[in-house]
Amino acid sequence: MAQPPPDVREDDCLPEYRHFFCPDLLRDKVAFITGGGSGIGFRIAEIFMRHGCHTVIASRSLPRVSMAARKLAAATGQMCLPLSLDVRAPLAIMAAVEQALKEFGKIDILINCAAGNFLCPASALSSNAFKTVMDIDTLGTFNVSRVLYEKFFHDHGGVIVNITATLGTRGQVLQVHAGSAKAAVGSPQASMRAKVLSSPLQRLGNKTEIAHSALFLASPLASYVTGALLVVDGGAWLTFPNDIQSLADFSSFSAKL
Repeated sequence: MAQPPPDVREDDCLPEYRHFFCPDLLRDKVAFITGGGSGIGFRIAEIFMRHGCHTVIASRSLPRVSMAARKLAAATGQMCLPLSLDVRAPLAIMAAVEQALKEFGKIDILINCAAGNFLCPASALSSNAFKTVMDIDTLGTFNVSRVLYEKFFHDHGGVIVNITATLGTRGQVLQVHAGSAKAAVGSPQASMRAKVLSSPLQRLGNKTEIAHSALFLASPLASYVTGALLVVDGGAWLTFPNDIQSLADFSSFSAKL
C-alpha cells in the first residue's frame, strides 16, 4: 500500500517537498482558486506554485488570504494575488476576475474550492441554514465558473476543477445540507480516526494527496479528460459507516442562520 506524501495540518507550507511530477508542469500558468486561503485550497495553491504556476487565492476574509499569499510566495518563489471574494455575489466575482486579469493578463485554471458547512441534524436545520450552504457550495461554484467563462475561457479556453465531497453519493448523518451541496465532510477527526479501519486503505488521506489529484486534472496530462469525477478518499465512500448514534451528541443543536 502506497504511503501518503508528507503534510502539515495547519495552513502552512510544507517544510520540504518531493516532486512526483515535472517541476515546471504548470510553468507560467495562472490558477484562480476560491477558498485558497486555508485547508485544501491552500495546499492546492502551494502544490500548483511548486510546479511553476502563479495563483490568485480568493476568500471572504482578505486578512486570511493576504497572510496565506505571503506564505505561499515565500515558500515557492511564485506570484500569489490575494483577493476578497464572496462566491454568492456575482458582481464581486466579476471585480475579482477583472483584477486578476489585469494583474496576470490571463487565467488558465479555475479551482472551485470555496465551501460552507456545519454539523446539524435535519430536524433542527432551518431553511436559511440549508440555503446558505447551497448558495456557497453549489451556486457559488456555478457563479465563479460562469463569470470566468464569460470573461476569459470562452475565447481562450481553460480548465475547471471542482473540489467536492462524497456526501452526495450516499446519505450522512448531520449532513443533509452539505450532502445536497456536495460539500466537505464535517465529522470530528477523533471520530474519523476511530472508524478509519473500515475504509479499504485503512488510513486517512491528507491535503497534499488531494492537491496532487487536482494537479493532474489541471495539467496537460489530463488533456483528454473532461466531465469526469475523480474520487480521492481511499475508498471510504464505499464502506464508511453512517453512525446514527452520533446524533445523540447533537440532539439539542439548532441551526437558525
